[in-house]
Formats: sequence, structure tokens, C-alpha cells
Amino acid sequence: MGAVATSHAGEPPRPQPWWQMLYVQVLIGIAAGVLVGALWPAFGASLEWLGLAFVNLVKMIIAPVIFLTLVTGIAGARELGSLGRVVIKALAYFLFFSSLALVVGLIVAHVVQPGASMHIDPHTLSEAKVAGYEKQAHETSITGFVMAIIPTTLASALTSGSILQVLFVAILFGVGLAGLGERVRPLVDLLEQLSLVVFRLVAILMRAAPVGAFGAMAFTIGKYGVGALWNLGGLVATFYATSALFVLVVLGLVGWFAGFSILKLLRYLKGELFLVLGASSSEAALPALMEKLERAGCDKEVVGVVVPAGYSFNLDGTNIYMTLAALFIAQATGVHLSLGEQLILLGTAMLTSKGAAGVTGAGFATLAATLMVVPTIPVAGMALILGVDRFMSECRSLTNFIGNAVATIVVARWEGRLDADALKRALDGKAENIPPRIASETDMD
Repeated sequence: MGAVATSHAGEPPRPQPWWQMLYVQVLIGIAAGVLVGALWPAFGASLEWLGLAFVNLVKMIIAPVIFLTLVTGIAGARELGSLGRVVIKALAYFLFFSSLALVVGLIVAHVVQPGASMHIDPHTLSEAKVAGYEKQAHETSITGFVMAIIPTTLASALTSGSILQVLFVAILFGVGLAGLGERVRPLVDLLEQLSLVVFRLVAILMRAAPVGAFGAMAFTIGKYGVGALWNLGGLVATFYATSALFVLVVLGLVGWFAGFSILKLLRYLKGELFLVLGASSSEAALPALMEKLERAGCDKEVVGVVVPAGYSFNLDGTNIYMTLAALFIAQATGVHLSLGEQLILLGTAMLTSKGAAGVTGAGFATLAATLMVVPTIPVAGMALILGVDRFMSECRSLTNFIGNAVATIVVARWEGRLDADALKRALDGKAENIPPRIASETDMD
């Protein structure tokens, strides 16, 4: 967030020393983790708990952040009909661009052919390594997904860890408050004050980000080794290049039509992007993303709806990965897919990428669910990419994160609920003009 230190009223903001900037500390943590994992692999692999602990700390605060942001946003809305429009427009955007991401992955796999030179006999592959993901895929269904949105109780939605359950309950609660009007104004004011406390907790927890990034990177390099990247470097490089192409060209054009530069947006979110990279989880930066988008002029209600929903329905990086990885496995095992089978693959991926939202290891689990519908491709072939999946996880998370930031700004503009001047000031780095909501300890720029 703004690269300035707190100053007294009337004084110009003081520049923050570079070593106190959180994104610099996260970068140092990532570099140290890579070094430790490379030099002392066993020790590095044992540090996984540091990364998991940090991600769990952030997940702990995600439910109250979403709940309070959305409830206070809806309660303060002038008309409830606008909420329905936001939801419909957001889902339309998600459906189009997540489907486009699947098509992009399919086209790139055909052009580059990353697995064509491997010539793997599918009968030599062990299914044991991917058995857990197959089981997860079997248990995933559209009906189960819909039923999982409904919590057991109102309170359990805040403790289940399901973003969609929190979103569902927050919308209901916010609509209830809005319908009662001034009679519940004291409660709305209390929730506004409570949201300040929650965002201060976010500020405190973010100070642990460098340690979490260090542990996650040390584990990744220590357990899988840089050598794993060389073995399947073609696939990893193709995936990273495709994701970069999607962000810079596709999302870049979306941003251009919406009146902002994707490069300036990436610069504005660079602290959160490094955090996602280090933790290999886009959830780690969800609270900070919501805060930054509000600072950049997006309406609170729009942010409260689009960002959490996007984390389940707008997974551009995961979708690119699914079709690219599926065709890689087919090419590596010598399987030729007809046009009809590829269309079935595409249609199935469109459903499974939504139906497995919120599942642990969703990228791999949804790939298993997709391959099981196209029996021509051996599911056991997933073992080929298991060793490098962790390295591709970072890219999936980064692309998902950027896609949701763009989606929120676009939907806010469609709804006429975007302060264009605030967005311009934020993307131009005019931090002194951005109204503070949480203390400068969270500043990552």
C-alpha cells in the first residue's frame, strides 16, 4: 500500500526507508528461502510449517474481512437492486474470461506441443501418486458444490473456511440490515468500527509475511529441487509464458477498454503479488487486495461481492493450467485427441473449474476430475507433472489474483461505482491522496 510513513496533519508524508517496505522484506525472504532450500535441502523441506502457518494466519482473518466489508457495504447501499446487477455482471465476466483462459491454454498446447518429445508408455506410470486427487475428484460434483454453499448455521459460515459460505451469509445479513433502515443504524456503526479493528489485525499479521515466504520457498526448493524444473522445464516455461501473455495482452486489453493500464495496476499491486509468489497462495493477499481496490476508488459493496466470488469462479491461471496440462499429458503418452474429445475436454473443464472451487489442491484436483471424463487421456499421467506442480502453483495463484483485481475494477466501472480520479491517483502512485483506512504498518509499496 502507500510507500509513505505516517506524518502529522498538514505535514507532507515522509518517505518510508526501503528496508521497512514489506514487499522488500518479502523479496528478501523469498531469496533466502531459495538459498536455504538449494544448499540444505533437508533443512529447507522441514520449514514447510512456516509457510503453512502464515497462510493459516491470513485464512483466519479472511472470513471476518469478507463478512464485515460486504455487510457494511450492502447496509449502506441506496438500493438493493444494484446488488443483483453486480452479481449478474460479475458472473457474466467470470464465465467469459475463465472460458477464454481454457481456450488459450488449449491453443498454446497445440502450437508449442510441450509433451510431444517425451514418448512415455502410460502403462509404466503409477496411479498411486495421484490416487488422492482422483478420490477428491470423485467426491466433487455440481450438486455437492451447491449444497456446500449453505452453512449448517449462520455462525458456522464464519468458521468453516469456505469463502462461498461467508459470501452467502454476508449477503443475507446485509440485505436484512438494509431492509430495517435507521432502526439498526447503531449496529451498522458498530460493524463499521469492528471492521477497522479487523483491518488493523490484517496489518499486524502482514508483518509475518517475510517469514512465511521464506519457509514456503525453502520447502519448495528443498523438497522438489531445482532439478525438477529442468526435467519438465518446457511445460513450466510454456505455462509461465502463456499466463504472462494472458495477463499482458488479454487482461491488458480489458484494462485499456476500461480506462486503466495493466502495467500500472501490476505496479500498484506489486507488494501483494510478491506476497502471493512467496506464499504460493492468492488467499494470502485477499484482505490486502480488497483494501487496495477500495483505496483505488472501487465501491465497497462491489469489492465485497466481486473479489470473494472471483476467488471461486474467476480462476484464469487455474483454467490455463488445466487445458495445457491435459494436452501435455496426452502428447507425452502418445494419445491423439479428436476434435470432439477436445471439445468435451473444454466443456468439462468449464464445469469442474467451478464445481471444485475451494477444494484443497484445486488445480490438481480439477485436472483429475476433467481427465476422468475424457478416458482417452490416462489419469495416471498426472504423475508426470506432480513434481513441478508446486512451481506452477505460484503462477496459477498470481494469474488468478491479477484476474480478480481486473474483474473488480471492470465491474465497478460497469456499475458506475468507480471513482476514476481515485483510481488514477492510486495507479500513478499518489499515495498521499488516498484516504487511510488501516495503519501504514501494512504498506507494501
